[in-house]
Amino acid sequence: MGAAITGWGAALPIAILDNAELAGRLDIEEAWIFQRTGIRQRHVARDGETVDSLGVAASKDALKVAGLEPTALDFVIVATVTSQQKLPSTACRIQAALGATGAAAYDLNAGCSGFLFALAQANALIESRAAARVLVIGADVLSSITDYSDTKSCVLFGDGAGAVVLERQEGPSRIGPFSLRSDGRNPQLLQTDPRTGLISMDGREVYRRAVEAMATSIVDIVAECGLTYSDVKLFVAHQANARILEAVGLRAGLPADKIVSNIACYGNTSAASIPLALVEAASDGRLSDGDLVVLTAFGAGFTWGAGLLRWGLWANEVRTRDLVGYTRA
Repeated sequence: MGAAITGWGAALPIAILDNAELAGRLDIEEAWIFQRTGIRQRHVARDGETVDSLGVAASKDALKVAGLEPTALDFVIVATVTSQQKLPSTACRIQAALGATGAAAYDLNAGCSGFLFALAQANALIESRAAARVLVIGADVLSSITDYSDTKSCVLFGDGAGAVVLERQEGPSRIGPFSLRSDGRNPQLLQTDPRTGLISMDGREVYRRAVEAMATSIVDIVAECGLTYSDVKLFVAHQANARILEAVGLRAGLPADKIVSNIACYGNTSAASIPLALVEAASDGRLSDGDLVVLTAFGAGFTWGAGLLRWGLWANEVRTRDLVGYTRA
């Protein structure tokens, strides 16, 4: 028995913070932001929008596409670094809001790699027969922990949520394998400042390590599986920075037309970035049944890795028509 993705959804805050507005606040040049990051705008949570409301909205879309009721879920896993409170978990609050009675629910914190780590866990739960249906959510409201006095980092971050439903199927899993790594020896390079609770990072060192880790992870997992780049439809990396994406592509020798990049519109949304990119690719027709996708991420910890998934729309085409765009939370 294996797992397949049968539903997907995304949610973004209504408000958009574009470079012009941000540059005015920071008294910097608008062009400098795009040149440095490749970002033109980012969505930011306002007026009661939260990591919970975004996660719930994305999950409802994913369940609708999968054709499932919330009560059918066995697990709800939320990858996030911006839970509204330490207790209870974001996953438990989303479980309650959805009405997913009976589902076990918990949070996972692996920084910007969170969705990749959570997807690996969900797949393992299904392959071990501990679950038949798992909802995996990547959701973050980074604006709540962004230091808007730090011009080098605050231009990067945005808010959003993405979700997928994994279901048990007969035959080989369409998810995995995964290669996941961590190195916690230098937490000060990317952390929330213990004094302020706001993001603090050494941008140059994070850039160097992210490029090396993601490029190596892609090369290694493709080789491990006996594949070539021609077998892969899309490469979906954590949307950290356009310069990082470009450098990863060059270092790994990836075909430029196969690299998914939506950072210009959303910025770095942490654990939400990979599912947001997957939903966008599925919605605009870049993914079809059987397409092979390579995922990779790098985040605070440090955490990083790569994984494979074979996209599956399944036989019921009605499912693919239910999602016509992003839900506004």
